Amino acid sequence: MLIIGIAGGTGSGKTTVARSVIDRLGPGKVTFISQDNYYKDNPHLTLAEREKINYDHPFAFENELLIEDLKLLKSGQPAYAPVYDFTVHARSKEEKLELKPNHIAIIEGLHVLSDENLRKLLDIKVFVDTDPDVRILRRVVRDIEERGRTIHSVHDQYLSTVKPMHEAFIEPSKKYADVILPEGGENEVGIQLLSILTEKYLTGDRTWGCS
Repeated sequence: MLIIGIAGGTGSGKTTVARSVIDRLGPGKVTFISQDNYYKDNPHLTLAEREKINYDHPFAFENELLIEDLKLLKSGQPAYAPVYDFTVHARSKEEKLELKPNHIAIIEGLHVLSDENLRKLLDIKVFVDTDPDVRILRRVVRDIEERGRTIHSVHDQYLSTVKPMHEAFIEPSKKYADVILPEGGENEVGIQLLSILTEKYLTGDRTWGCS
């Protein structure tokens, strides 16, 4: 199984890139995994306490579980990812997301390239590099429309955790990328090239060097 990791800052277009590649390859060929589902669960904390957690730090994720699930998929077994509810900052107690083994898995998330153990499982490492002003505007829209935040909470979170964590962890992880895609989902040529590499794998062509 080929595992592609797509990292980048908040609002950079990671999911758009992943979905674009999947759409080009056709349904049923790719397993999509979001690192966001692997935020650590903190049921012992109150909602007010959970709201104060720095969700942009690498330690906010349970990468050990993510790595276990990737290894299951690579061995041909299904995995069951948590489902994370951002409105209450907790994992769903009733719902799990079934991940089926496939020829290709694409995992996207803020810190996909920040964790050395996770990087070791990736065959192709991609960093989506988008201007900060574009990223923050996308984040504002997403957090207000999809996660029930206020403009003030988004502003405070961006200055206190999002921007500092990007500069400390996410931006430095770009050095581990095999492919850097400027402007994310707007980069049609870059997405097409990534899709071509992936299609070569599907047809058994290993001449481009991935194991």
